[in-house]
Amino acid sequence: MSLQLGQFGAYLSSPQAVTAELADGLERAGYRALWVGGSPGGGLESIEQAIAATTRLVLATAVVNIWRDDATAIASCWQRIQHRFPDRLLLGIGAGHRELDRRRYVTPYRALVSYLEQLTESGVPAESVLLGALGPRTLRLAGVRTGGAQPFLTTPEHTSQARTIMGEQALLAPVHKAVLSDDPLRARQIGRRSVVQPFLLLDNMVNNLRRLGYSEQDLLGQGSDRLIDDLVAYGEPEQLVTKLHAHLRAGADHVAVELLPEPGTELLDGYRRLASLLGLADVPDRLGFPAYGELTG
Repeated sequence: MSLQLGQFGAYLSSPQAVTAELADGLERAGYRALWVGGSPGGGLESIEQAIAATTRLVLATAVVNIWRDDATAIASCWQRIQHRFPDRLLLGIGAGHRELDRRRYVTPYRALVSYLEQLTESGVPAESVLLGALGPRTLRLAGVRTGGAQPFLTTPEHTSQARTIMGEQALLAPVHKAVLSDDPLRARQIGRRSVVQPFLLLDNMVNNLRRLGYSEQDLLGQGSDRLIDDLVAYGEPEQLVTKLHAHLRAGADHVAVELLPEPGTELLDGYRRLASLLGLADVPDRLGFPAYGELTG
């Protein structure tokens, strides 16, 4: 894939969080990719506006829900945006969750294959499509039929397994949550809110964590400290950066970081600080961004 995503991107959990101002700020902070969680649907207007507000930032849907958005309509949106802004959009698709799409959730693997075929027939090249894949079967499909995969709520161990399954050529871009805090109790509290609801209530997410070796005790209720510590990066700056780099060492090409902000803090300020820690851009103190200790105090 020719798109230059860099090693780390920003991940927003909802299309409603995407604004032109935020996209511009993220690009200025040094990010080359912005991943938009949830199924943006419709005409991908917020995605297009974010692309228009930036000069090189790649936007990615993460992911379009195949049960909710017609493949032909989504392909038409991709064609429109591709015409205006060549090579600035990755089309991530996924089969959602049985609990949230109960009326339509049947034979999800076959539905994914059919959706991919419809995208191809509508002119969307395979290398511009990614799968929100977790299990071996969908990871193999991603490696063979698309540009790659973006696993969600996983660990570097899963990344290593995914790389083996998909092969060396496919793009592998896992999402990992992070909190800018060196206080374990505080970081776990923030992380748990993002992990437990709804993900520990969704079978496909829980089954994937079981495959990674987590016990029923790890997965019950609010999740064990071990589980939260593995799924949410936090700690002293060097420790946090090491946790995120672990995916790269395990075979990822790129890591989409979902920053979980402290209440009362600005998300963009946090991403600017994270960019500085990751070496994406020089963010001098004179610009007025809070020091890491201030963020975690």
